[in-house]
Amino acid sequence: MRINKYISHNSKYSRREADKLIEDGKVNINRVPIKDFSYQVQKGDRVFVNGKEIKPKGAQELTMIVYNKPKGSLVTKKDDRGRTTIYHLLPGKFRHFMPIGRLDFASEGLLLLTDNVNVATKLMESKLPRVYNIKIDKMVTDEMIEAMKNGLTLDDASAGAHEKSRVKSMTFTPFLGYLVRGVSGKYTKLRVMINEGKNRELRRFFAHFGAEIVDLKRVAYGEIELNNLPTGKTRYLSTKEYEWLHEFLNESKVSDW
Repeated sequence: MRINKYISHNSKYSRREADKLIEDGKVNINRVPIKDFSYQVQKGDRVFVNGKEIKPKGAQELTMIVYNKPKGSLVTKKDDRGRTTIYHLLPGKFRHFMPIGRLDFASEGLLLLTDNVNVATKLMESKLPRVYNIKIDKMVTDEMIEAMKNGLTLDDASAGAHEKSRVKSMTFTPFLGYLVRGVSGKYTKLRVMINEGKNRELRRFFAHFGAEIVDLKRVAYGEIELNNLPTGKTRYLSTKEYEWLHEFLNESKVSDW
């Protein structure tokens, strides 16, 4: 990003004011004065104006949004059965964005989308915690608790899967945490935290114990939370969330973002 644009994007100064600051020798890159108006700020550069560092407010080479996906929509570009997809519902300016992971047709909640394929891939492959509020049609059993704590391997994990799924066997790693949020009749509300995103993982897990998930809503992914975002609405990441994302990407050594 050109130096004057970088300064104006991340501070109170306009581009014209930034050019004047450069001309007056008040801009340093990595503590070295710069007079080159065409200088392109690189990842890792530290920019100072009047001795004060100008830090990025958010991602400079990517955009990420949080979308509160409604039930009854598919996370795909097209559906051969003509069902509603998220791309029918998203504002036009986000229809080229790619989803980070999936939520099935009957699930809702936090879905991250970005315009950077490398970032999307890294987040999908990460072991970042994913938090879900779920409701099952059964009381929690000791066997469920043991499996949540210690993990589970199934040769046949087809229960709870999509009828056309080719994935049969599945290994479930220990949950990062779980909390019983309430019991009403035969139904139990849970909050669970896992660090994988396998195909219908939670539905398969609980189906093994004869329990159907009747409601599933993702409420957090890493340090990004759904909070009070209305169903079907989008928002950009906050400054704090972008800072966390940048730190995660730097630690993960993700290139080209």
